[in-house]
Parts: sequence; structure tokens; C-alpha cells
Amino acid sequence: MKATMSVKKGVLLAMALSSVMMSSAHALTVYTAGPGSLAKNLATGFEKKTGVKVDIFQATTGKVMARLEAEQANPQADILISASWDTAEDLHTRGWLLPYQSANAEKVPADLKSTDFVAQGVSALGIVWNTKSGTPEPKEWQDLTTDAFKDKVTTPDPALSGASLDLLIGLQNGMGDKAWALFDGLKKNGMVVSGPNAQAVTPVMQGAKAAVFGAVDYVSYGNISQGESLKVIFPASGTVIAPRPMMILKSTQHTDDAKAFVDYVLSPEGQAMVADAWLMPARDDVKAKRPLLGELKVLPTKSDGSSARGDILKRFNAIFAL
Repeated sequence: MKATMSVKKGVLLAMALSSVMMSSAHALTVYTAGPGSLAKNLATGFEKKTGVKVDIFQATTGKVMARLEAEQANPQADILISASWDTAEDLHTRGWLLPYQSANAEKVPADLKSTDFVAQGVSALGIVWNTKSGTPEPKEWQDLTTDAFKDKVTTPDPALSGASLDLLIGLQNGMGDKAWALFDGLKKNGMVVSGPNAQAVTPVMQGAKAAVFGAVDYVSYGNISQGESLKVIFPASGTVIAPRPMMILKSTQHTDDAKAFVDYVLSPEGQAMVADAWLMPARDDVKAKRPLLGELKVLPTKSDGSSARGDILKRFNAIFAL
């Protein structure tokens, strides 16, 4: 009888342990708009710290958002890291986000966080110049309208890149009508509007073109570290930044783990990984291998809602006949 009771207790204990193991063996799902290597490093570091596995879906912001929309009947993502601040503001308005303010966000500047999203890191837009192009090093946006850069400049398509559209808005806010004279001069000088950021940078890296007007910086810093003959230049007249918002989706079934992941990304260890990916850390107490916010003149990108963004894009497209 005692032996039977002992066996039963053993079985019950095994079942209980199995249940605990199963409940802690689930994976946290993170959708992220790159960089892929950073997402993998953060996932590995978090798993080592907590034992919680992280599944990553990495794609462009457009593809990530399309997948989120398609899965609304059966949400899969716990956390979203976007390359567009507008994405977070839109999802906040739609009521999709879980309010959470990590204690580790204390060192994040106020304009890089809100009640339910916070910057993972920050990129900026600059001129990316091929140092072997035979052209003079540009210092200002206006330099790309000179004869030396005739038919040698590319730019990402602002219809495909929220950061590129922000640059148009920032330059208009900072320069007024002179910004439109600048865009007109770039068109007359043969600037080509490419696809996303990579399509604008590739011909410059290959030497077919000399410079990119408004390239996302961290990608080119990575290319430079691998030996490419590029230089990232931030005009003294100003540029715009592109914070990468991180948010927990309200539909998550793993609230505590999702909060712990946000905490980890904003920890000194997580922010050091962000810096290693050539982004600016969101925290102002973590060093980086590239210029930080305090070294840039940042232009404001606030416009009067989506209609103003649409109007600016339409005006730009009219100049370039897009």
C-alpha cells in the first residue's frame, strides 16, 4: 500500500514538474524590422539570462506590418520593433499596445519613449559618400547639386522609407522654401530616386554613383567596418533621426516575459549590443562607436498629421515625376 502511494506521489510530482517545464518552455515571438544580427544577439542574450526562447521574424517595416494585420484573428507576435516611429504612434491610436514603462528606460530621453513604446536604438540620415569616387567630399546637402555630382547621386524613395520622408519634412521645417529649391536643384543635377535604402546605397558602394542623399547611417557604418570605401557625413545645417520603437502588443499571452525582454534590451548589456550594430543606443549613458545625438543638429519632423505628410510626398513626387 505504501509502495503504491509512493508511486502515485512520484507520478503526480513528475506531472507537476512536466507542467511547469511546459509552461516555461514557450517561446516569446518578436517581429522586428532589422538589423537581423542585432535581433539574434538580443534573443540569445535574453535566453541565456532567463531560459525563455525567442523566435524572431525579421523583415522590412512594411512586411512586418502586413503580417501583423493578416494575423489579427490569431495574433502571433508578442513584441514589435519597428523602424518607423509612426508605426508605434498608429498602433497606440488603434489601442493595440500594452502600456509598460521599464525601469531601465529611466536613462532614455523623454522624446524617445511614451507610455507604451520606447526606442530600442536610434539611427540618423546623412550623406553617404564613396571616398574613391573622384568627387570632392560633400559637407552640406547643397553640395550634391554642384557640377561635381552631376548624375552621381541617389536617394531612397520617400514613398517606401518613412525616414526618408521625415528628412523631407525636417528640411522643410528647417529651411522653408529653400528646401524645395534644394530638391529642384537635385532633380536638375540628375539625382536618381531609388527603392529602399539598400538600393540607393549599393550603386554608391560599387562606384557607379558617388553619393547618397539621405541614407540610413548604421548600414553604411557596418559596410565601412567591413572595408568599404564609404564615409557618413552629417551636414551642419541639420538632419533627422529615426528612433526604432519597441512595443508590447496587447494581445500577448506572455506579458511578464515580454516585459522582461524590453527590460533586457534597455539594460546596459542589451544597449551595448545595440551600439555594436552601429545604432545609437536609446540610453544616454551607453557609449557607441559612432556620433551620438548630442553631436548632431536634429531637425524637427512634426507635421500636421498624415495629410501634411501626404502633401509633402506628393510635392516631392511632382518634382521627380514619380
